[in-house]
Amino acid sequence: MKKIYKRQPTIRTLPKHSNINSNGHIFGGWILSQMDSAAGIEAIRRVGGPVATIAIEAMKFHAPVNIGDWLSVYTDISKVGNTSLTIHIEVTVVSRDNEEETVVTEGDFIFVALDENNRPKKIER
Repeated sequence: MKKIYKRQPTIRTLPKHSNINSNGHIFGGWILSQMDSAAGIEAIRRVGGPVATIAIEAMKFHAPVNIGDWLSVYTDISKVGNTSLTIHIEVTVVSRDNEEETVVTEGDFIFVALDENNRPKKIER
């Protein structure tokens, strides 16, 4: 039976053997970079132009990621300010042995909208 997912991830990828840490799991820094990329995509969509990551808050790793896990990164805008926005990120995996998604990592990333001089600019409401 084919699994139908109710939401679409911003990024979906498979980790490679080069992303393994010394414990045999996927390196947390690689997961963090996937989260930052996905949140950046969401921020650019909302702002309509360049953004920069200015903070990472509430970062939590719930479970390890293994080679062969299908990694999905979901993003939701949780707050929009004058020049910045907060993106909540949830990372899930579907393993070879299980069709259910399992949340492995989550966090909140803050981005600032940038003007042509790389200075903060007002975000249109």
